[in-house]
Amino acid sequence: MNQASQSPAKKTALDAALNGFSYSRDFFAQLTDQALQHARHLGATDAAAEASEGHGLSVNVRLGELETVERNRDKSLGVTVYVGQRSGNASTSDFSEQAIRQTVQAAYDIARYTAEDPHAGLADVADIAPPETHFDLDLFYPWDIDSEQALALACECEAAAFATSAQISNSEGAGVSAQQSHFFTAHSNGFRGGYASSRHSISVAPIAGKGADMQRDSWYSSMRDPARLASAAVVGRYAAERALSRLNGRKISTRQCPVLFESPLAAGLLGSYVQATSGGAQYRQSSFLLDSLGQQVFPEHIDIEENPFILRGKGSSPFDAEGVRVRPRMVVRQGVVQGYFLGSYSARKLGMRTTGNAGGSHNLSLQSRHTRDTDTLEAMLQKLGTGLFVTELMGQGVNAVTGDYSRGASGFWVENGEIAYPVEEITIAGNLRDMFLGIEAIGADAYTYGSKTTGSLLINRMTVAGS
Repeated sequence: MNQASQSPAKKTALDAALNGFSYSRDFFAQLTDQALQHARHLGATDAAAEASEGHGLSVNVRLGELETVERNRDKSLGVTVYVGQRSGNASTSDFSEQAIRQTVQAAYDIARYTAEDPHAGLADVADIAPPETHFDLDLFYPWDIDSEQALALACECEAAAFATSAQISNSEGAGVSAQQSHFFTAHSNGFRGGYASSRHSISVAPIAGKGADMQRDSWYSSMRDPARLASAAVVGRYAAERALSRLNGRKISTRQCPVLFESPLAAGLLGSYVQATSGGAQYRQSSFLLDSLGQQVFPEHIDIEENPFILRGKGSSPFDAEGVRVRPRMVVRQGVVQGYFLGSYSARKLGMRTTGNAGGSHNLSLQSRHTRDTDTLEAMLQKLGTGLFVTELMGQGVNAVTGDYSRGASGFWVENGEIAYPVEEITIAGNLRDMFLGIEAIGADAYTYGSKTTGSLLINRMTVAGS
């Protein structure tokens, strides 16, 4: 029998098997329907159920020898039950009918004895994403790679790092990871949907130098489509070059100066902004950007855009974790806050409407209206002039309530737009409110770290604590 003549049920089962999954989307739809039906039978006011499955392979090597091979395969059915404005959650990895009933019963029993919350509940029907908006965003690329092939790729990556220079003396190892998953969720408010996604990576962490002067650095490539990963050799060489550039680092005296953040680190500053303007931080009044809607928090040349519909984007999704419609929007325009990051619960707490951000932000891009294609990293160093170029941050010294920022750092001292020497054992400090307003430029060297994209970022002045 050819595939075209098979029944829909057999075809979806075959599709699941071809993608390495044990269960089809149709099977998951049946599971969630069973859970919702039993919740209604028990007397639940509302309910939501999500069935998911994931599997993957991770291989790690060190000094050319295999260290670990890990295979993961997991499945889950999660259920949320509402009894009036009380809610309960339970989950199971057993997909039998009896287990489903027991899980729903457990969630129902929890809901009966929890306190009422006037803001609890599923997303409003008016906000849910209808089926015609469930766009295929090209998020799923299964990687047909076995442990031997992954081992060879990881070894190639580490070997490329060693081959870069005789000064690459050691390694913390190299790794290859292939992960893929799919889910289906159904809510009693009428929402139904799900999709498959994948995430694959190659990474390495070489060590340069010997004795008292040893430096490590790392690099990786992560993509949904394995064909778009940087080659293992390129990842290895670049990681080695980064480690080599840090040799013979110096301490510097305490001073105030402009600071240029390398683009992957600049994405972390964007993450701090998201946290400060999230619904949870706002309604708990635990944000240094409290009540900042409509306020100027960046210079006028700064915009932040959110776009959930980027093909193969790491933060792409046709709907949020509650099944709410998502849409592209300007989060910040000309430095002014246009909107928060809200799910249904936090929106109700604030007397606002969900922004479709239950589960997080979607493909944020931090941009400057002054950026030109010629604003490469070299051009950004020229704009820095004399100051600190930061390439690594350590510690968690960010106070989300006050905005106080203090992180261990290393990088390079720059004089007259040229790198003079590597620096280490320093701390950079400031306040995020001042740092955001002090952004002078953003480079064209855009880098995507997770779901956040930005170029290198120049701040006019910070305190650098050294010797």
